[in-house]
Amino acid sequence: MKKVIMIVSFVLASMVSIAWFSDKIEHYQLSSFISPETCGGCHDEIYNQWKGSVHNLSLADKIYIEAALDGLKGLKDKDEIKEAELCQKCHTPVGFITGYPEKTSDSIKKIPELATKGIQCDYCHSITGAKKIFNAMYKYSPGKGEEDPGVKRGPFKDSVPDYHKSDYSKFHTKSEFCGTCHDVKHVAFGTWLETTYQEWEKSPYEKKGVQCQDCHMYQRPGHPATGSTVRDKNPGTAAAGSVKRDHIFTHYFVGGNTAVPLMNKNKTLARMAEDRLKNAVDIKIDPKADGNKIVIRLLNNGAGHEVPTGLTNVRQIWLKVIIKNSRGKVIYKTGVPDSKGYIADNSIIYNTVFGDGKGKPVDNVAKAREILKNNRLKPMKEYIEKIDPGSFEGKITVEASLLYSGMSQKVADSLKGLKGIKVPVVVMKKVKNTVTK
Repeated sequence: MKKVIMIVSFVLASMVSIAWFSDKIEHYQLSSFISPETCGGCHDEIYNQWKGSVHNLSLADKIYIEAALDGLKGLKDKDEIKEAELCQKCHTPVGFITGYPEKTSDSIKKIPELATKGIQCDYCHSITGAKKIFNAMYKYSPGKGEEDPGVKRGPFKDSVPDYHKSDYSKFHTKSEFCGTCHDVKHVAFGTWLETTYQEWEKSPYEKKGVQCQDCHMYQRPGHPATGSTVRDKNPGTAAAGSVKRDHIFTHYFVGGNTAVPLMNKNKTLARMAEDRLKNAVDIKIDPKADGNKIVIRLLNNGAGHEVPTGLTNVRQIWLKVIIKNSRGKVIYKTGVPDSKGYIADNSIIYNTVFGDGKGKPVDNVAKAREILKNNRLKPMKEYIEKIDPGSFEGKITVEASLLYSGMSQKVADSLKGLKGIKVPVVVMKKVKNTVTK
């Protein structure tokens, strides 16, 4: 298998003239932004939630660094290079809009400390809107730094902060705010590389008015806040000593990522990611076979987007099935990892496969000119898998598990800096049933 060479590619190029992108890039001074630690002086609880989150570690993430840099190797096509050099657009957004790093390959070099802190407080709360709902095409209005932080925007209309001015922003309460970064389109080929917002937009959740924030910013330890669980409010205060509110949006930002929290010894966030994954998809096994075939039903009843989502040629969800006869002998199995943690290519895998424009699969999203496969689980849609174990008589026992990993073990082993790291696998759901003809 070829190396999978990108965890993520985002759009826009360096801070120089960009003929291949029509929207004007806005330039700001690094001194315009205040540090997350300054924000944490008042918003201590929110700061502690964010600290160590996937947003906070978006540049420090070792998996991202290894895969992104590996993705640049061997590229010669200028359009592919343009895409591959733009990961920093979202992995260090403050750095990008203040002029450094200009390229993905600069992202692990010494850069200003503030720019290393990932997707951070002042970046998000200086956003005023979006030009387009993809490729991080936000509009900004930061202040003038620590002495004059300017206006910070958020979900409350009656905030009266001491340190900075405050303004209500409807945009911050809508899925468009999240989607502007979480939808990614290849800058040269126009291929949609990530479509989390579009998936939500086509889902029943959009029709019901359930926004991204209504799940992902309601979650907290012990409260998965998915479509299949209660999304109860989080009462409290947004800042020390401020007015108590019915709900304070949480800032853990973990999604289904268990790998990054575990690599940073954050068991709380890892458990929260597991909670979310375990409440995303339901599985049932029909007790009656369809002829000689075992019927397994899957329903994405917990996620407001497809499962998996994000960079789904790397993320991996698959169905593991083990079937035993009445004597307990295994007569069929699929999706069972081998001793190395690898699964067979013919396993039932829910993912996206990109192509080179000529029907040949490519691992590197910088080369993605087409989508060859997308069999991911859409929100509130039932999927049926029919497994043929061969001829059988009487009762058989069927065990089915839906498993998730942020990237395959084979991919991790192919990346020099990740060798020896065991990719965590989460059992999203496991069911067992007796089946008869």
